[in-house]
Amino acid sequence: MGTTRTTETPRREMPSPPSPWRNPKVLTSLAAGFLLLVGWLLSFTGTPYATGAGLYVASLLLGGYYFGREALEELVFEREIGIELLMTVAAVVAALMGQLAEGAMLAFLYSISEAAEGYTEQKTRSAIKALMDLAPKTALVRRDGREVEIPAEEVAVGDVFIVKPGGSMPTDGRVVAGRSSVNEAPVTGESVPVEKEEGAQVYAGSINETGALEVEATKAFADNTISRIIQMVEEAQERKGKSHRFIERFGRWYSPSVLALGVAIALLPPLFFGVAWSDWVLRATVFIVAAAPCALVISIPITLVATLGRAARQGVLIKGGVYVEELAKVKTVALDKTGTLTRGEPEVTDVIVARAGEDGPGAKAEKISLEATEQALVAQAAGIERWSEHPLARAIVRHAEGRGITPSEAEAFESLTGAGASAQVDGRAVYVGSPSLFTDRLDVRLDSVEADVARLQNDGKTVVVVGTEKEVHGLIAIRDNVRASAPKVIEALHARGVRVAMLTGDNRRTAEAIARELDIDEVYAELKPDEKVAQVRRLDERYGHVAMVGDGVNDAPALAEATVGIAMGAAGTDVAMETADVVLMADDLDKFVYALELGQKNRRVVRQNLALSALVIGVLVVGAVTGSFTLPIAVIGHEISEFVVVGSGLRMLRA
Repeated sequence: MGTTRTTETPRREMPSPPSPWRNPKVLTSLAAGFLLLVGWLLSFTGTPYATGAGLYVASLLLGGYYFGREALEELVFEREIGIELLMTVAAVVAALMGQLAEGAMLAFLYSISEAAEGYTEQKTRSAIKALMDLAPKTALVRRDGREVEIPAEEVAVGDVFIVKPGGSMPTDGRVVAGRSSVNEAPVTGESVPVEKEEGAQVYAGSINETGALEVEATKAFADNTISRIIQMVEEAQERKGKSHRFIERFGRWYSPSVLALGVAIALLPPLFFGVAWSDWVLRATVFIVAAAPCALVISIPITLVATLGRAARQGVLIKGGVYVEELAKVKTVALDKTGTLTRGEPEVTDVIVARAGEDGPGAKAEKISLEATEQALVAQAAGIERWSEHPLARAIVRHAEGRGITPSEAEAFESLTGAGASAQVDGRAVYVGSPSLFTDRLDVRLDSVEADVARLQNDGKTVVVVGTEKEVHGLIAIRDNVRASAPKVIEALHARGVRVAMLTGDNRRTAEAIARELDIDEVYAELKPDEKVAQVRRLDERYGHVAMVGDGVNDAPALAEATVGIAMGAAGTDVAMETADVVLMADDLDKFVYALELGQKNRRVVRQNLALSALVIGVLVVGAVTGSFTLPIAVIGHEISEFVVVGSGLRMLRA
């Protein structure tokens, strides 16, 4: 009796963050600190002054190498005076005045903050790039009847690759064989595995939990969802918010002003009042250090980078700092109905057969050639709708399949845009569509079913009428059930003082029924795409700062018009990713509330950091001008504030 041995692919884990000990700025700063410490210790041993001075100079050169080089590059190539130049001037002046230890300490402490800032940005960026490492380096591909292992980058669209339990998807694809549960957390932020079977979509980086899957690649490696996420986040980090841009503009005139004031402090008192040059040059040096807006400048970018990184890890892609800020200001939310407030999976709830001969011009209706039963009505509708891709059409076809009803043979199918469809069934034209299709286009009265239409629509259901140019055969009611999370989300928005509006192309009665169920403030129904745009514009004029939440495709114009457009359930959808300002990868409305909360938390942290930075600068400047603070105190005060600001900004990584 033989045994079959199976091997499990080890579960892939997130790679460790980059080591600070491999960062050249960190290593250089540590070396500068070591030389400074040795020089200071030797000063107590009677060692010749030249030895200690040499160590201090070496420490100063090492500590100031990176920010000094940056200062010169900014001055020569960009013709800008930045913080780095202020610190370089202060360190050099201190050294020239014989304050070698103080100059070396300034260079060392500022090099620490530079290293910390650089490493922090590297760490937050690596948290995003680490997602790519979740995708395997190789893929097991079936080619020419054989299984071949190739680099993941070489997987082409149309290739069929095999993913064993514990392995991850090398690129986006469609399952062609097998059944398994897949962890999509790297893409959507949802930790609960999703069941996948033939025909299901899978995304690069998602982890296969149980069974083996055969997947047909639908995206090349460079174009897959994970690659797009990384690209978009990196672009977002370059797309600065309004407050960030203000700080940069502020820095362009602030730093030259500080340098000019420093020169004035050094020259004017000795020239006009006869005081000691050395005293006031030292005060000027301390002033330049004290007034340097180090913490002020880094307070916003470090917080934004951390926020964008955290959001992406949770399946929320925010396309720039400006949209993080706009999320914090949202006063009104406009929500699409289908697929946003509802699940986007309509189901047939009612089938009503009309009484023959009671509708139509002159009450001369023909007898229905088919038996007047629910089954016959569903068969007619399904025979026509199986040629349509509309969600309501698919719901009718699924209903027929579930009840074992064979669709009628239909020919000459025609889609009636915005109204329904028609086809030849048993040699006659049969129509399936909205009540207005029959009343407005076909001039067919709905007397026998009018009460049923009103009742069903008041219950929040969409009514599909089936009939001919002369009579109504019956009604099929369809409801797209409200998401389980929708009531909680609406409640959370109201708790934040946010007004909620629904924008939908569905009929008014259905829309109002859902609005009553969810306690939505305003309802705008029967809207075409251009009318949704106009309504978003009116909401913005009335309340300001409108967020539009939709599917990113049909609602693209409205998303573009809103202050911030949000596409949900957009994993793998190129159009949605390109259209919206914020992309919710998971089909989860709760992620929208999370995005709003993240924007508000980011705003609070930024304001706290700015307030702290301004306070520290104010205290240090007063102390510098009055001669109360020495150069080391000014430097230490600044560095402490920088570390506090960096630590505060990094809180967003856990938000």
